[in-house]
Amino acid sequence: MSMNLLKRILLLVFLMVSTVNYAQKSHKDDGKDVKVGLVLSGGGAKGFAHVGVLKVLEKAGVRIDYIAGTSMGAIVGGLYASGYNADQLDSIIQAHDFIELFQDNVPRESASFYQKENLGKYAVSLPIKKKKLGLPSAVTDGQNVFNLFSELTKHVHTVTNFEDLSIPFFCIATNLENGEEVVLDHGFLPEAIRASGTFPGLLTPIEIEGKTLVDGGIVDNYPVEKMLAKGVDYVIGVDVQGKLYPVDEVNSLPKLMRQIVGFQMYKNIDEKIKLTDVYIKPDITGFDDFSFLSKSEIVEKGVKAADEKIAMLFEIASKQKKKPVYQGVAVNQTDSDYVVKAINFTGNVHYTEKYLLKKLGFDVGSTINTQKFTEGINALTATQNFRSVQYRMIPVKGGIRIEFNILEEDVSSFIQLGIHYDDLYKTGVLVNFTSKHLLFKNDFLSTDFIVGDKFRYNIDYILDNGFNWSFGINSRYNSFGLDLYTSFDEETDESSDTYGLKIPAFYNDFSTQFFFQTTFKNMMALRLGAEHKFLKLYTEEIVNDRVYKLYIDQNNYFDGFAKAKFDSYDSGLFPKKGFYFEANYKMYLFSSDYFDNFKAFSQLYGNIGFAITPINKLTLHLTSDAGITIGNNNNIIHDYHLGGNNDNFINTFVPFYGYNVADLNEVGFVKTALEVRYEIFKKNYVSFLGNFSRLGDDLWNGGDIFADTKTGYALGYSVETLIGPIELHYSWSPETNNRVWYFNLGFWF
Repeated sequence: MSMNLLKRILLLVFLMVSTVNYAQKSHKDDGKDVKVGLVLSGGGAKGFAHVGVLKVLEKAGVRIDYIAGTSMGAIVGGLYASGYNADQLDSIIQAHDFIELFQDNVPRESASFYQKENLGKYAVSLPIKKKKLGLPSAVTDGQNVFNLFSELTKHVHTVTNFEDLSIPFFCIATNLENGEEVVLDHGFLPEAIRASGTFPGLLTPIEIEGKTLVDGGIVDNYPVEKMLAKGVDYVIGVDVQGKLYPVDEVNSLPKLMRQIVGFQMYKNIDEKIKLTDVYIKPDITGFDDFSFLSKSEIVEKGVKAADEKIAMLFEIASKQKKKPVYQGVAVNQTDSDYVVKAINFTGNVHYTEKYLLKKLGFDVGSTINTQKFTEGINALTATQNFRSVQYRMIPVKGGIRIEFNILEEDVSSFIQLGIHYDDLYKTGVLVNFTSKHLLFKNDFLSTDFIVGDKFRYNIDYILDNGFNWSFGINSRYNSFGLDLYTSFDEETDESSDTYGLKIPAFYNDFSTQFFFQTTFKNMMALRLGAEHKFLKLYTEEIVNDRVYKLYIDQNNYFDGFAKAKFDSYDSGLFPKKGFYFEANYKMYLFSSDYFDNFKAFSQLYGNIGFAITPINKLTLHLTSDAGITIGNNNNIIHDYHLGGNNDNFINTFVPFYGYNVADLNEVGFVKTALEVRYEIFKKNYVSFLGNFSRLGDDLWNGGDIFADTKTGYALGYSVETLIGPIELHYSWSPETNNRVWYFNLGFWF
């Protein structure tokens, strides 16, 4: 080959390459209306920086024609694509506590009465899967996350093709079964962004079109290639990813997991950056995926990083002929009412539609608003029978059609654990077995066994028909020791301010109830039933080195009972607002009559409480109790016994500060207590309490109700922990020389 021919070939190749390069560079500047694609990476809380970048894009006048996102990038991008502007997204971020959101807490008012009485007992809950004890699949089911996404996107619930959103959109998820990438560009927007943002271990996987999906960052955390395939002219990319740790810093399990996931996440990032026309990398040093308390600072990091590229952004905006409109989503200032024209359920197997509707609290023809709808979803979630309750609202003539997709909890049995110490029962370890839909739909069985200083158990079986009449059985056994004032001994000191000689006694209760119960909006319950109760109260006497039991009572009793309760407290342990009322009526009809002196009698007991927080962190909690005996019970075991501070008293035992358990005993009493509680910092409380009581068979005392009043006071410090409250109270009474310390640890049971 001659030198001239070689030169001609090289010149021809150079011209061809130059032509291609010119075409590639000039196609964006040929005078047409250029299209811009925005790619938002995942990064957990660091993704709040995307909102800051969007603010600068709007300031520069850039029109976004396509959005792609992964994980938090999918969440921010999906909401922006639905019509929100950057300022609205910033307001949404600032208005929500994301740590609280991920905990899936529901208002206590949404819980059933059984849950209000029993959920505050267990520190650990472990599922039983395929007859084996397992671990929870994630910290939270993510129901509150989905609720938020659904509420924010209800204006696009009818959009099934994401190309039809205000800005075309797609996001990335990972198929948990095979690890393959799934591009979500159609379906239901709240489900799609929830799937893409399903951080493994934090949120449970979500099922869409038969695929179980988790966080898209595992397979493609910066989907720039897929954006280029959409035919955009410019790609603006926002990267809030972290980086691999130096090997000497991989010193914990969370870091090890992130490092392993990061191998896939970061392996092609350099090539992806080269495909990005405007690459924005906010400086998120010092922040991590869970820096949800640093929302404002992270948003500002995004603003700062985008401002550094403002000249490039202005240049791109100048080439766009059609200018953007950042009007945002019209947010109603008032929550309007709408009529439910139809309700459809799919996915429910073990729970009937009637049960679901009763829990929701509305039906076809109901007029509801967002608040009422949210209360219904919370009521379903609070049952813990469903892994997720997905829904969409479809506008129809004259109202809306609501389509529910119910994903039932596939784990129907649990082992739950708790620990506790108090001055009456001493140490106790609670082991609970719970099984749902054991015999029938809607039923559940719960068995508590407490081992420690005093063995106890409590078994509940309820066929729950929602707000219709339900049927239940309860069986329990309690035993404890106490020092009891009794006039049984002939050497009673009548001059003392007590009711006899204080002697050690042993109390045993074995009770079984059969009842029917109905509830009203989870606030009020009415229970009617029959009960068998075996009570045994005795002391021990040693004669000639032999121990003899001296029985104060040893009888089987049969009674009918009625119980009404209203409970709107926001917390079962430390209520800050709400009202509580309980009334119990028992008629003891028959007895095995161990002492041959039984006569039918009845007892009426009532309790009322009211909590308000008039000043931030300062709560006033007022309670009143009263009990009377109608007829002659002939036995001290049925007296009302006041004293102590337990929340797990049974039968006629009533707490009263300043006295030990059962220091005060009578056939009737009336009591009022006022607690002043201040939250000095989160979940830490100091309190002062005063309680006052009259006891006797003539509570009104001819109108002089303040005569012979018993009083007691207490100072306390309480801390809420994962295992329950830890409380220490110092109490005293002006009528005695006693100074009583009360200590308890863990949830009451």
